[in-house]
Amino acid sequence: MKFDFDVIVIGAGHAGCEAAVAAAKLGASVLLITKDMNRVAQMSCNPAVGGIAKGQIVREIDALGGMMGIVADTTAIQFRMLNRSKGPAVWSPRVQSDRTKYIDKWRQILDETENLFLFQDTVSRLLIEPNPDSSSPEKFRIKGVVTQLGFEFKADNVVLTAGTFLNGLMHFGPTKIEGGRISEDSSKGIAEQLGGLGFSVGRMKTGTPARIDGRTIDFSLAERQDGDNLPDEKFSYLPGVKRTLKSRPCWIVHTNPEAHAIMTGRLDESPLYNGDIQSIGPRYCPSIETKLVTFADKESHQLFLEPEGETTEEYYINGFSSSMPWDVQVKALQCIPALRNVQFYRPGYAIEYDFFDPTQLRHDLQTRLVSGLYFAGQVNGTTGYEEAAAQGLIAGINSARRSQNLEPVTLGRDEAYIGVLIDDLVTKGVDEPYRMFTSRAEYRILLRQDDADYRLTPIGYEIGLASEERYRLMKEKYDERDRLIEWAKQHTVKMTPEFNAFLTSQNTAPLSSSLRLVELLKRPQLNFELLAGTLPRLKKRLEEIGEERRREIVQAAEILIKYEGYIRRERELADKQTRIEHVHIPEGFDFLSVNALSTEARQKLDKIRPDTIGRASRIPGVSPADINVLQLLIGGLDKE
Repeated sequence: MKFDFDVIVIGAGHAGCEAAVAAAKLGASVLLITKDMNRVAQMSCNPAVGGIAKGQIVREIDALGGMMGIVADTTAIQFRMLNRSKGPAVWSPRVQSDRTKYIDKWRQILDETENLFLFQDTVSRLLIEPNPDSSSPEKFRIKGVVTQLGFEFKADNVVLTAGTFLNGLMHFGPTKIEGGRISEDSSKGIAEQLGGLGFSVGRMKTGTPARIDGRTIDFSLAERQDGDNLPDEKFSYLPGVKRTLKSRPCWIVHTNPEAHAIMTGRLDESPLYNGDIQSIGPRYCPSIETKLVTFADKESHQLFLEPEGETTEEYYINGFSSSMPWDVQVKALQCIPALRNVQFYRPGYAIEYDFFDPTQLRHDLQTRLVSGLYFAGQVNGTTGYEEAAAQGLIAGINSARRSQNLEPVTLGRDEAYIGVLIDDLVTKGVDEPYRMFTSRAEYRILLRQDDADYRLTPIGYEIGLASEERYRLMKEKYDERDRLIEWAKQHTVKMTPEFNAFLTSQNTAPLSSSLRLVELLKRPQLNFELLAGTLPRLKKRLEEIGEERRREIVQAAEILIKYEGYIRRERELADKQTRIEHVHIPEGFDFLSVNALSTEARQKLDKIRPDTIGRASRIPGVSPADINVLQLLIGGLDKE
């Protein structure tokens, strides 16, 4: 029996699984401890991966060498590219997943990963001791964990990914049950221990809808929503990863005034409104009770009925998260014609849980108070599988690198949505469960879902997480993209009556003389595929690209051609900001003694302790004038 490891990961949710696999693939010996080895990467809420901005995160995880995109693709039962009617900066892939197969695929990956060991138990206490290095800014250091069964495992690096389990409390109307999710006990001891050391511990809430029997849904009274009919679209950039499961539709129904009356008449029985739950909840994924109160003038709310798997009859009611008594949930849903005979598998519920203020972290996700201790996922105040997995990946990478005395990996806001996510958490903190949106990224034209591999695979390859094959495929893809763009710049399209008639039919101006193909492609009405139907030379050129990756390469070329000016301008803005991103603030800098800073800035800077001027500039309460003062001071220190 092995008891000494380089890295221990607590919790096998989406963050824990990514952390454990990444650390092990980087050569660390890893122990992953979970309450239930049959529920790894459990989709506790909706059975879907991706969505607005979240889809970009999944592609970034894949580009770095993580697993979420591969698992999502191989267990998908529907794929959709959201926001396709808008610009490519906000296109976001999303899949419906088979919940059971998703778990099985993750379990297979964990079992097949070298250097990775699993153990089924609950961690009740962390082994923490005072830091013998008096010069270190961390007061303590991690040495391992103790489990409920009395096992003691040693490691100098521990990643805590406890999700909603830290003192989790579920609310089913007036009924309260301790647990991290239904049928699973909560975890006690860790939050209290860390709070005793000086960590700031808060309380958050979230909720989940009822699960219902599809055999009791009248689908003739619901609106069908199919996925995109593009079998080659997926998350992973690896061409060998395929979507193979049978596609299934989702369905749309709407609540009505009758359902609203039933629920509003008994709002006093909702823990969210009668005072039973005081913690902060997600603004952008509100309960049905919150929607009824906030949008009291609306007569209906849209609900999505999402299948939980390829063959199961279990459906998830997206948009009907609730903590109301089960009989209220049933009666309200029965007012919807398609659900008049609805049968529950289980009711919806709300859950409260402990989290830690993420401003207590460094950008590598290591805590400032305990060296070697990393936090990832909902314990940092985030919500969503994708945000959790991204944090887990970074924590896993950095815990492994720390065990090998290597510098940590951090991503900039102009490099990845993952960089935006972590920077927001560490510099701004959270006052509600954090959810990623494209609007949070100031450089979203640079952070498109189509080029995550171009941005991040070189980083993943350099640190040893992305394989040589992945790196080679990325290089080949972009070499082919650039050749296609260059061909379009060199190829001239002649003005002919036939071609002008085609342009007129596409509602774009006819040619007055010959024009280079690249200029035609800048027109919003035209694209490679459309033009290939009337230009034989272009059709032949596209056919020279390997069929398996043709659409991906053509799309990448088209985006660069159409948005070249926007991309160049945003790159220039990012480069200007980068200048202060790399101006380092010395470790231990005494912010409180700088009287030229505002009182609020001194307090915020001393609490969060940013390590660069750029990061300091994004802390709420730190003004541009304060940043100018810091730049003058730091510049003076550099000269000394």
